[in-house]
Amino acid sequence: MTDAVDRAAEWIGGAEALLVCAGAGMGVDSGLPDYRGDEGFWRAYPPYARLGLSFAELADPGHFGADPELAWGFFGHRLHLYRETTPHRGFEILRRWGAGKPGGARVFTSNVDGQFQRAGWPAGHVGEVHGSIHHLQCFSRCGDRIWAADNIEVEVDPETMRARPPLPSCPDCGGLARPNILMFDDFGWLPHRSDGPLEALTAWRRKHRDLVVVEVGAGKAVPTVRRYAELASAATGKLIRINPREPDVRHGRGISLPLTSLDALSRLDSALTPAR
Repeated sequence: MTDAVDRAAEWIGGAEALLVCAGAGMGVDSGLPDYRGDEGFWRAYPPYARLGLSFAELADPGHFGADPELAWGFFGHRLHLYRETTPHRGFEILRRWGAGKPGGARVFTSNVDGQFQRAGWPAGHVGEVHGSIHHLQCFSRCGDRIWAADNIEVEVDPETMRARPPLPSCPDCGGLARPNILMFDDFGWLPHRSDGPLEALTAWRRKHRDLVVVEVGAGKAVPTVRRYAELASAATGKLIRINPREPDVRHGRGISLPLTSLDALSRLDSALTPAR
């Protein structure tokens, strides 16, 4: 492990630019739930275990039409949780590394929690491929407006996990609002808020060929982040994969660190300290 950490630190120290690719595991050290499998999800949300509802079933836009109190109970609780969560020190470590690079740093993430922005990353430097829970859109898509959820408060019954009215509404038509998140089997998501930073990220990545990719907490169940990290590092092979359960790197192209996000980033930072 020490050799792998030292080699990864050498890559990071000598890179022109840094690309961070983050999945759900990035937030676990901040105290956010591990939704890994139904059992992990139900440990975080016991009421759903009693109902026999899985994460995939709840993260379905159809519930906003069929049972909006159930839908907003789930997303309203998450919105409050993410607002109250303080990002762990690993977010700041990554931002500091990037600040010292000629080409800077960017983020590609499937997380909808806004933790990178909360940790001080510029919003334009974070590509949110699945959208953000901190923004809303009209459920019936009366228009293309996407607005901030800053003033939205959703009261949730902790026993039933159902939201109490009034539910968030569209400022244009007065109908039901929903989070601007790409859910499962979602054909109504408005992607244009996410598209701009993602297109800018692609242009930045193509400009900086000598970059190192640090992938953190991205699993195989929804492999969006892992695939992007592999694509971005294809030219150099400099992929550092941090994952306590699924750290393997295909064809040996990269470095595997079977550690949690904060542990790995702290070890790497310590290894980099003499060079700073």
